[in-house]
Amino acid sequence: MDQLVINAKTRTTTGKTAAKKLRAAGRLPAVMYDAKGKSTMLEIDEVEFNKVWRSITPTTLVSLKIDGQEARDAFIKDTEYAILRDRVLHADFFEPDADEKLIAKFKLSYTGTPAGVLKGGYMLKHLPEITVQAVPRKMPQSVTADVSALNIGDTFRVKDLKLNEGVTVLTDGNASLVSITSAR
Repeated sequence: MDQLVINAKTRTTTGKTAAKKLRAAGRLPAVMYDAKGKSTMLEIDEVEFNKVWRSITPTTLVSLKIDGQEARDAFIKDTEYAILRDRVLHADFFEPDADEKLIAKFKLSYTGTPAGVLKGGYMLKHLPEITVQAVPRKMPQSVTADVSALNIGDTFRVKDLKLNEGVTVLTDGNASLVSITSAR
């Protein structure tokens, strides 16, 4: 996936009135926190943010260009969303240290239809999520397991996942993710 860029400007005004004026002008108030806890108040274009926000996962890095300076990698950590208006009201970004390893939990998704299911078996899902550790640039956006080769009696384990280099799985490698059982 291409690196997603959000252009931002630093803001000096705070408060409810200033936030309403920003939103009326098509801008969103935002805050970026770094790994040390320092915060920077920002304003971003609402349309540009929505295009990025609606197409990412919580572990997707975005490039945040502040005042035209060099882009900084950040995660969108939180948003305040008005469900009745279908619009984002505020966004929080987190800029991690580039070499600090982060821990994240991923819900598993599966691709393919197991061969054993086509022969009349049942697919049993055992573990709904796994925990991984990686530096921000290596962190996967999602974890998908291809189960199409599984026959009746086969088990897909955590150690069978194919993840990128630099990603460490913290979940027990022998834990079963999926097994195919015969019909009773």
